[in-house]
Amino acid sequence: MAYLKNIEQEHVLKLADEVATAPGQIVSKTLVQNDAVSVTLFAFSKGEEISTHFSEGDAMVLVLDGCGEFTVGGVKHVCQAGESIVMPANIPHAVFAKENFKMMLTVVFPLKRE
Repeated sequence: MAYLKNIEQEHVLKLADEVATAPGQIVSKTLVQNDAVSVTLFAFSKGEEISTHFSEGDAMVLVLDGCGEFTVGGVKHVCQAGESIVMPANIPHAVFAKENFKMMLTVVFPLKRE
């Protein structure tokens, strides 16, 4: 059983090539989505943004291509290809595309105890 979806397995690939930028859009491709973790590739067209929100899990971004601006707890951070930033759980954050850019977002959710 494969836990990752929407991606070729047992082949070398470049993650940035797995999602394409489209003018005026944010394109996403989900690789994993469950109660524990979410992994999604995003391609942002220049000027596009995800407005301020928060997550119940810690969110880590890896910029794959280009440059993005991440506002975390009111502080702006610019990340280039190859750089990462962690947006802690329950802290407001937003993403803005200073130029076309691609990123991989990994969110690790807290264990649900019953």
